[in-house]
Amino acid sequence: MARWLRGEAEVLELIHQRKLEYVAGAAADGAPFLTQARSTAATAKGLVQSDAYSAYVLAYDSARFACVALLAQQGMRATANGGHYAVERAVRAQFGSGFRPFADLRRRRNELEYPRFPADTATTEEARHAVEVAERLISASEALLSQLGFFAQPGNQQS
Repeated sequence: MARWLRGEAEVLELIHQRKLEYVAGAAADGAPFLTQARSTAATAKGLVQSDAYSAYVLAYDSARFACVALLAQQGMRATANGGHYAVERAVRAQFGSGFRPFADLRRRRNELEYPRFPADTATTEEARHAVEVAERLISASEALLSQLGFFAQPGNQQS
């Protein structure tokens, strides 16, 4: 598989800033993350009516797992310094506007996790929409996974 060139400068900058790092071996396999994404999305879908807040957070997590799968397949992962925002930046830079909804999910999830008021919570409709977005991102990630090779060129591996 060839290295994915779109968004290369942004990804290299994230690596330089130590927001992303290289991984190898079993950690460089995106398939388990996609499996987790599908499972988490199914759980989220089942909670929409009874617990919209948890459904939303799980929908976000499932979308994040789908994005992490793409990075893992390329031999990368976010560092503690880069976190979820580094994942967002890397997938948007490489895979385009189809991954923009992940940014919206991430921002709203942060609002829910750190509310200004105790009554700030997700609605049923909002949770349902988040699950739909997550499912689309999972499908997009599944379609891309087999096209991806390692981002790092031989000799550029970092430990």
